[in-house]
Amino acid sequence: MPQKKGKIVVAELRRGSEKGLALAKKILHAEKMDPPKLRSALEYYLEHWDDFTHAGLFSLACEAVGGNPDDSVLAQAAVAMMAAAFDLHDDILDKSKAKNKILTVYGKFGVEIALLLGNAFLIEGFKTFADATITFPKEKTVNILETTKNLLFEVGNAHVLEICFKQRKRVTPNDYMMITELKAASIESDLMLGALFGGGDESEVANLAKIGRILGVLATLRDDLVDVFDIEELRQRIVVQDLPLPLLFAMQNKTINSKATTIFSKPKMTRSDVSELVDLTLEAKPVAEIKDRMQLLIEEATILLTKLPKKKLQSKLQAFISFMLEDL
Repeated sequence: MPQKKGKIVVAELRRGSEKGLALAKKILHAEKMDPPKLRSALEYYLEHWDDFTHAGLFSLACEAVGGNPDDSVLAQAAVAMMAAAFDLHDDILDKSKAKNKILTVYGKFGVEIALLLGNAFLIEGFKTFADATITFPKEKTVNILETTKNLLFEVGNAHVLEICFKQRKRVTPNDYMMITELKAASIESDLMLGALFGGGDESEVANLAKIGRILGVLATLRDDLVDVFDIEELRQRIVVQDLPLPLLFAMQNKTINSKATTIFSKPKMTRSDVSELVDLTLEAKPVAEIKDRMQLLIEEATILLTKLPKKKLQSKLQAFISFMLEDL
């Protein structure tokens, strides 16, 4: 059942993101990125670009307030481009050379090209977003741009804090949750903008923004927990000494630390080694508390969802939110 629910959620987000992602690719492909290596990196990224989350959530929020996502495809494209810029930069920060057995731009073309391509996506994304807001009155446009900028700055601040905390070698659960809540501004932006472009009133926009923040926290926590399951991702992160934070929390226990260190010292980890690390991580008290926190957030989001006008869209967002704890 959990796998089926996951497939339904993914299919819904894919459907909602198709037009926005296609337009984003078209806009970027037409840009004058003339240096051959940068053009090759762009073509490579576009070929493998399949991030349906941000544009898909924008579309769901738009529909949730009675709007038609087809009327705001330009804004969807902008959201997708800005999210891709952060992903390109995240790969550099995380030293992620491959994802799902496919080389990242960082892994294939190096740090300089990945950085510059990320910059290009961010510039194009914000310019496209500004173009998409011209349908709003001037004062509202200024407010939308300012709010979006502030939310994206929160995401950037989160990554800076994460780097600083990891250098301390000991990150507390409170530190972790502060970083996670800042990162969640990205998803809050998706739902808030979808509601705005869908014509939602002030209360609907505010409600979906709150749901977006909660969903962003849940998604970040889930991603960090899932990183412990991914044998290739875990191997990469061990090499660069950038362990998933839930595993770092678990290793604050001396017994778990000793067992994990023994596994890390092996020439090559097996799947049974990863299974043991997963068990050690999920059974640790700080990680169990994180999962309890996730359950409380799901309950809070469920209450907020009842305030949305469309019952069908309530259930779609509810499926996405409740999926965050599946298989963990």
